[in-house]
Amino acid sequence: MRLLKSTAIIGSWTLVSRFLGLARDILMAKYLGAGVVNDALVTAVKLPNLFRRMFAEGAFNAAFVPLYARRLEEEGDESAANFAGEAMAMLCLVVCAIVILFQITMPWSLNLIGFGLDRVGEAGGVAPYDLAVLYARITMPYLLLMSLAALFSGVLNTRGYFAAAAFVPILLNLVLIGILAVASKTTGNLEDLALYISVGYVVSGVFQAGLLVWAIRKAGVKIPIFRPRMTPGVRRLVTLGIPGFISAGITHINLMVSHTIATTMDSAASWLYYSDRLYQLPLGMIGIAMGVALLPSLSRSLRAGDDRGAMVTMNRAAEISAFLTLPAAFALAVMPEFLIGGLFERGLFKAEDTVQAAKALRMFALGLPAFVLLKVLTPAFFARENTRTPMIFAGLSAVINLLVGGALFFTIGFYGLALGTTIAAWVNVICLASVLMRDKLFVLDMRLLTRLPRIALASAFMALALFYIAPKARLLFEHRIIIDYPILIVVSVIGLGIYTVSAGLLRAIDMSDIRDAFKKKAS
Repeated sequence: MRLLKSTAIIGSWTLVSRFLGLARDILMAKYLGAGVVNDALVTAVKLPNLFRRMFAEGAFNAAFVPLYARRLEEEGDESAANFAGEAMAMLCLVVCAIVILFQITMPWSLNLIGFGLDRVGEAGGVAPYDLAVLYARITMPYLLLMSLAALFSGVLNTRGYFAAAAFVPILLNLVLIGILAVASKTTGNLEDLALYISVGYVVSGVFQAGLLVWAIRKAGVKIPIFRPRMTPGVRRLVTLGIPGFISAGITHINLMVSHTIATTMDSAASWLYYSDRLYQLPLGMIGIAMGVALLPSLSRSLRAGDDRGAMVTMNRAAEISAFLTLPAAFALAVMPEFLIGGLFERGLFKAEDTVQAAKALRMFALGLPAFVLLKVLTPAFFARENTRTPMIFAGLSAVINLLVGGALFFTIGFYGLALGTTIAAWVNVICLASVLMRDKLFVLDMRLLTRLPRIALASAFMALALFYIAPKARLLFEHRIIIDYPILIVVSVIGLGIYTVSAGLLRAIDMSDIRDAFKKKAS
């Protein structure tokens, strides 16, 4: 149960980060609302984050971790360190080129994700598109810092040091919360406030990369500095990374297109942003944490020839993910207005914004299990140095996302984009699982087969209760944090209690598994 312990470490810090991120978004909703300035900021920040997820955390990490794990397992520390140094040199070269290219071409290249933003400002003010260009230029160096952070995190995670890499996102939220708390009191100009937030991204990136460098040194790991060169190790990294880049690129470019379509409708980008941030809370704590812990674990098992151990690890990953994800998905689906309204509806975030954002959140909730399962299934391919198969299925899901989401946008409204993303994610999961099961790389064991229906039933009991409780509790909101948040907490605790009791009575999970995972001998 080492996987559970690793996931718990990552998930705990990720949970703290996500709650701080939620606090950040609450402040942003209050002081920036869901208007054109926030649309510009969201669009600008999406650009470096898009390439970070495509390149650094997507393609690079998926290719780097298995190769680094193999060097470490078969050739020792020195060979692994040299490979990490070679990879870092090439990573810096490529990412610096991307950053410089976008800095030069930003007035034109931002059209990729923001062509729907207005080119004319209100009452002689700065146009939203021009604001987005300015903010994007400021935040773009964040990509380089996060790319280095991805490499450092991969080194630490492969060696079993998960805490530092899981902690660093907290720094971003602390910096932005500080800026929002101070700047909102000193300036009444929304454009200036968004400018300060843009600067905060880069400042936090420096802190995050710096902390990981310290963690690597404390762990006694050395990463030598080389000039960029195409060594055999780097060539293999590129060979594996290109399909991963295409795979991640297709997925995120598709999300980018969805965002671009949303910018054609005032406030739609902001509504999608706030709903996205809320479902990202369980996704980050469970899915991302599981994926980060699972890839090194699978890579080590396969390098050691322990195919049975890898199979057991996959089953337990699916079981843990289901136990934590299904109740979250049910809750988000049955009470989105209650959650959005209680968290954000105050200041410049109005009741209409709550209604619209809740529509998108319900669509995302339907896909939450799929989003988490993708984090469980794709490491099974990456650990075997197979980045091509996920690339193909990502391309298929992207086409579905684009066609279905685009069609739904023009028929049912902006939240059709969220539904399209959900449908595409489930298609991707079905395809990946089918290949793994066909090749006998993932066979559901009896324990998983018996526990999944029990987990779903316990989640349904909780959802039924929340369906009746949440609307009545929402009537008690007064749009004041001191009143609304205790109500949110009470209802959430009731739901958690119902799920826990139901899961216990149905024997959906064995608590001894969790206790054993945290015994010293399992660490």
